[in-house]
Amino acid sequence: MTQDGCRRKYTPKPRGYFRIDFPDKEYHLFNDTCPYTFEYPRYGTIVPNSDYLSEPCWMNIEFPQYKGKIHISYKPISDNIGALLEDSHTLAYKHTIKAEAINERLFIDEENRVYGVMYDISGDAASSVQFFVTDSITHFVRGSLYFNLQPNSDSLAPVIDFFREDIIHLIETIRWKAFN
Repeated sequence: MTQDGCRRKYTPKPRGYFRIDFPDKEYHLFNDTCPYTFEYPRYGTIVPNSDYLSEPCWMNIEFPQYKGKIHISYKPISDNIGALLEDSHTLAYKHTIKAEAINERLFIDEENRVYGVMYDISGDAASSVQFFVTDSITHFVRGSLYFNLQPNSDSLAPVIDFFREDIIHLIETIRWKAFN
């Protein structure tokens, strides 16, 4: 045997993730007894929040095939808009410890009186996207995207990007029934 025949170079395979196939974007209208409506993805299921602390019009849009959900809560405004805004900001920025960055995107729809902020949280945070929308007078809706998995921004990035689009669509289609 030659010396070269004994020296084989091995290159380890880079770590990879499974390919994820996403469905086409298609939405249904959520319109029940809550004081707001919105469009949600057809591949999601709306389930009332069964937590003992939940209030009327609190729900989850569940995506079992992705082990994810968008938690949605509703609060009527009665001289508490400042506290609701502060709570939303605080809940988003609690992820600062694990977040690499938190970017805010403003939403303003004067015609439908929908104003909000989406917090885009990058890094290994428990919730990668959070948001709130309000009419500033009567209604306040808050939402958060969660996965029932160990946070790993590298492997979850395509899924987070996919659902971020759905959250933006939800925000852009929310309507207050009192103003319809």
